[in-house]
Order: sequence, then structure tokens, then C-alpha cells
Amino acid sequence: MEENNAISSEQYVTFSLGEELFGVEVTRTREILSLTPITKVPQTPDYLLGVINLRGQVVPVVDMRLKLGLPAGAETEDTCIIVVEVQVDGEAIIVGALADAVREVMEIRSDQIEPPPRLGTRLNTEFINGMGKIDEQFMILLNIDRIFNSEELMLVQDVSQDQAVADDHEKAAE
Repeated sequence: MEENNAISSEQYVTFSLGEELFGVEVTRTREILSLTPITKVPQTPDYLLGVINLRGQVVPVVDMRLKLGLPAGAETEDTCIIVVEVQVDGEAIIVGALADAVREVMEIRSDQIEPPPRLGTRLNTEFINGMGKIDEQFMILLNIDRIFNSEELMLVQDVSQDQAVADDHEKAAE
């Protein structure tokens, strides 16, 4: 009986990229948006799709498929943007993560999580907290803070600030 007291659980927002299922902690998820028009930003990496206006805040949007090294996917009616909070050097940065579809919020017990696979040096597993096993399906539990290195997040933040300045100039010109 004492073992059960030691088992903790955490809630994850689950989403799909192709056939794969991923999860990010509910506590890091701000909201889920239908796909909205994304303003392209020149000279940014392929995975950085551009920015959206979220109630007056400029939010960069990242294609999670491209960021995680998966092939690009076609947009469907289920395609959505998961707005997450990423911590960099103690500062919170809001980022939109483009996903094929959000599935559900799941509670996963610590005894259902296995460590990330060690498949040699070619696979970057530093952004994976673990593999959740629900019934017969595996879910990749992401460490959202490690998906982006600090240089990438500075670029994302710079893009957001540059777009906000451009938007301000546009409003002033009207």
C-alpha cells in the first residue's frame, strides 16, 4: 500500500503530429486556438512560421513537425495552435506550437512513464521527458523548455518585438 502513496501523476495536453502522439504539461499550456492567419516573417528558420496577434500580443508560431525533424504536414480542419509558456533564463516566453490535432487532457501516473529511448547519438532526446505508456500506445512527453535552445528563443523573441514595432508603426500611419 505504501507504494501507491509514492506514485504521483501529472496532467498533459496531448496532440498529434502525423501518427505520433505527444504530450506537454497542462501547467505550461495557456490555450488552444483554431488555426488563424499567420503573418510570415522574412529570414527566419523554416520551422518559424511567423507570428499571430493574440489579443494584442505578438506570438511567434512554430511548426512542431519541422522543429522535431518530422516531414511537413497538410493543414486540416483539426490543425491548431497550442499556446505554451517556455522558460528561458528565468523569463517566460509565449510561443504558439502548430499541431495536427489536439487529442485530450490525460492524467499520467509516474509509473506509466519510461525514460527517453537511447537509440545512439543521432537521435536528440534531450527535449523528451519520457515515454508515457497508455494502454498499448506510447506518447512522447516533451520538455517544452528544451525544445528550443536559448539562441532560437532569442530569435523568436526578437521576431515578436520587431513585429510589434512594425504593427505600432502601421497603426501610427493610419
